[in-house]
Amino acid sequence: MDLMIYGAQATALGTCKALKKLYSARKAAGFLVSSMEGNAPVLAGLPVRAISEFAEALSAEEKDNTEILIATPENVMEEIENTLEGYGFRCHVRLTSLRFAELMRCYYAAEGEFLPLAALPVGFHKPDIQMFMAKFYMDKPLRSDYRMPEWMISIQVGAALCRERVADILDCTGSNISAKNVNYSELTALYWIWKNRLIQKTTVDDQKYYGLSHYRRILELSPDDILRLADNDVDAVLPYPMPYEPDIGEHHKRYLAEADWNALRLALMELQPEYAEAFPDILGQQYFYNYNIILAKKSVLAAYCEWLFPILERVEELSVPKGSERQDRYIGYMGETLETLYFMYNRDRLNIAHAGCRFLV
Repeated sequence: MDLMIYGAQATALGTCKALKKLYSARKAAGFLVSSMEGNAPVLAGLPVRAISEFAEALSAEEKDNTEILIATPENVMEEIENTLEGYGFRCHVRLTSLRFAELMRCYYAAEGEFLPLAALPVGFHKPDIQMFMAKFYMDKPLRSDYRMPEWMISIQVGAALCRERVADILDCTGSNISAKNVNYSELTALYWIWKNRLIQKTTVDDQKYYGLSHYRRILELSPDDILRLADNDVDAVLPYPMPYEPDIGEHHKRYLAEADWNALRLALMELQPEYAEAFPDILGQQYFYNYNIILAKKSVLAAYCEWLFPILERVEELSVPKGSERQDRYIGYMGETLETLYFMYNRDRLNIAHAGCRFLV
């Protein structure tokens, strides 16, 4: 059967790369999208085609002999399935976030890149973990049941901007930047964690792991994965990076204005010149840490926050219009770029492992 991948962004590209590496006999013939708007005509050397145009060119028999792998965010998969059925395609499979994570685990293991946490031996010591799940009062209810592990704690972001309460811990308590949530997104939770959980430094506390996830996107960690952390001296766990073509500069072009990008580069040159010097090379590679999701040793996360937030504060000052005059989440998007820069820059110094990012629907 002919194989097509539905989607033409990072998930679809990662799927294509993994299939080529792991299953060379099952070559994808191209990518399908609902609309060509915002999509390149070619991805990974393969054509990207609108589903309407693709379906019109095929006979019923050819459609029966076409297998379609849906490699998109899970919240749109049902709609895509209905579209495919409407065009007469019967053989289609969802590449759920858990399946995608397993595919990328195998791919990166085969490549010898981005160490999977699951590749490490299971240890014997269970560390103290506090993984905060950022929630917002306007989040839509999940359709599926999800039982949070005991080490995951809900924190409401942007709590200073509303009266509704959706979590016991609020990012407007203690030292906080809750009112900046419209620009910082989930990073107001990371700031709260930094100022209210990471500042005190003791030998005992440094055996703890702290982290941040979202109410829809979480690091998928098994009980064995938890036992892999301390005994393998893991400094940080990040989601498997997502690939972009031709490089990760494509990500910032989708979400950041050029003026904001220039403000970020200037802030780096002023505050972290060694990182500014490395920035072009890191931007010139394909792999990007999405979502501002992380789990790390207390000392490692504190060091990252001490590096990150002064840069973001300076970006606000340099931005036109300034951060206080806008509400467009641009600082949150910059956080993803800076997380990529920081951990790619320090990948030889830190013991970084990776896990799948589960998408809850």
